[in-house]
Amino acid sequence: MKKLNLIIALVSITFANAQTTWGFDQSHSSVRFSVDHMVISQVEGQFTSYDGNVKTTKDDFSDAEINLNIDLNSINTADEKRDGHLKSADFFDTANYPNMKFVSTSVTTTANGKYNLKGNLTLHGVTKEVTLAMSYGGTVKDPWGNTKAGLKVTGKINRTDFGLKYNAAMETGGLLIGEEVEITCKVELIKI
Repeated sequence: MKKLNLIIALVSITFANAQTTWGFDQSHSSVRFSVDHMVISQVEGQFTSYDGNVKTTKDDFSDAEINLNIDLNSINTADEKRDGHLKSADFFDTANYPNMKFVSTSVTTTANGKYNLKGNLTLHGVTKEVTLAMSYGGTVKDPWGNTKAGLKVTGKINRTDFGLKYNAAMETGGLLIGEEVEITCKVELIKI
């Protein structure tokens, strides 16, 4: 019986140690978005402050568990006045909803190193399931001995699904701001 308990304990330790936790290397990562403006063009922006982690047991990230928290007050569209408006109650209402959060629920392989990433996105007090595309760029050791991995996550959400409905009609018939938001996250992860 003692031998069986020892074997179970060793197997448990092995499985527990098999999970790898990764942090975000923000100096080599970006969380960006773009949205249609006046039908004819797009405005881009980024969030400069975020945290979270990625947990894996597989080297190719095909079982990644992603937890990302974004500080909405860190929005930067290269226009302070617009950034202030986006933080206001017309849009993000950061006084009441300062963060956007994504927690993955599943990863499905679509091709070698390419996945469908499902998860719950919480924004403006509303949580919805979203599906994004994720690609794995590889894992390397940097010159300082750190293990790094690259992921790219892209997709689209409809901002009105999260209660972000502010808009204005143009005299030509279109809307000032598009409802569909394109998301592009290029992240370099560091093994913790």
